Amino acid sequence: MTGMLDGIKVLEVANWVAAPSACAMLADLGADVVKIEHPDTGDPVRGIAMDHSGVIQYTGGVNTIFELLNRGKKSLAVDLSSSEGQDIVRKLAAQVDILVTNLTPGRQERYGLRYEDVSKTNPRIVYLALTGYGPEGPDRDRSGFDYAAFWARSGIMGSLGEPDSPPIQQRPGMGDQTTSFAITAAIALSLYERERSGAGQRIDCSLLNTGLWVIGADVMAALQSGRSPDHVSRAEVGNPLYNYYQCADGKWIQMVMIESERFWEGFCRATRLEDLRGDTRFAGHADRIQNSRELISILDALFLTKPRAEWAKLLDAANCIWAPVQTLDEVIDDPQLSANNYIDTMSNAEGGEFRILKTPMQFSRTPAQIRGVAPELGEQGDQILLDLGYNWDDIIGLKEKNTVR
Repeated sequence: MTGMLDGIKVLEVANWVAAPSACAMLADLGADVVKIEHPDTGDPVRGIAMDHSGVIQYTGGVNTIFELLNRGKKSLAVDLSSSEGQDIVRKLAAQVDILVTNLTPGRQERYGLRYEDVSKTNPRIVYLALTGYGPEGPDRDRSGFDYAAFWARSGIMGSLGEPDSPPIQQRPGMGDQTTSFAITAAIALSLYERERSGAGQRIDCSLLNTGLWVIGADVMAALQSGRSPDHVSRAEVGNPLYNYYQCADGKWIQMVMIESERFWEGFCRATRLEDLRGDTRFAGHADRIQNSRELISILDALFLTKPRAEWAKLLDAANCIWAPVQTLDEVIDDPQLSANNYIDTMSNAEGGEFRILKTPMQFSRTPAQIRGVAPELGEQGDQILLDLGYNWDDIIGLKEKNTVR
């Protein structure tokens, strides 16, 4: 099957999550992706795994995180601290369409892998640099995992949580996976522009910048007022129809009826609270805001009288906008996932058959498809070096020096 990016060559000089995630999507779309890893350690994600308890040490079987982020790629294990290793990567950079890196600006310069360096021999290269905090300023070389740069530094973490409660922690990879969309979109736009101009360019993305964009509405309000958003308890939310409630079986629902006037009559009918329609405290949107605490208290007690499945039927019958607050064991069996083909099945030698998320973009004529499992460390290294013009004696010598694996 023809891929949208068939014939496009990508060099990934990156590890962890955000940049590899973007390159995995490019591979699904048909690009030929070569991943550069350290000969001894490889990408650190090779050494971790996920289970119900969170991030754990990888001990064998299917490494689901690494598969998600690195399927369909080739691996070349190179020591970038050596001049010979740098030469190898620069030779690759001279032949590719796209270079994606999360090396800090200082390491880009140290390894001779800045845009200024590689564009001399490849002026058509699309060069994307991902940093935690941006390419300039006092923190340009600070390590920027998404928990730090995206979640904490951007203001997201400090804007969430109940009043007088500790901030809420994110889940692993939330900011990284979000940033991968920005990376992918930026690369696609630059490839399109290159078709017009014939020239490549440098692109900068950062976890901090993505975090600011994610809470753009709050950032804009703060820019105007100079104040942070208030922490509002769910018991005091202004619009009680834009809130979440617990049901009799302990499960929760999220209601999203922002236009409360439009939905009030149907909601009262669905919840058998017709008498509230004549209650002057809740007659209009402004009244419900003024008396939201009382209405939320009524709804809290009401939703505890039926399990979520029963409320689902009643709310749907009244065309209310709501969703179940699902746990992941519920999500993976949600019929919407299978109906829309959001998950694929793969197999590898380590763990046999396993399910994996597909690229979250669906194209009718050139669909994305997973083109293979994640590579072993340095798995395609010999062939890549041979294609670059190295002979077997060269390769053996490089391996003896531990420059390559």
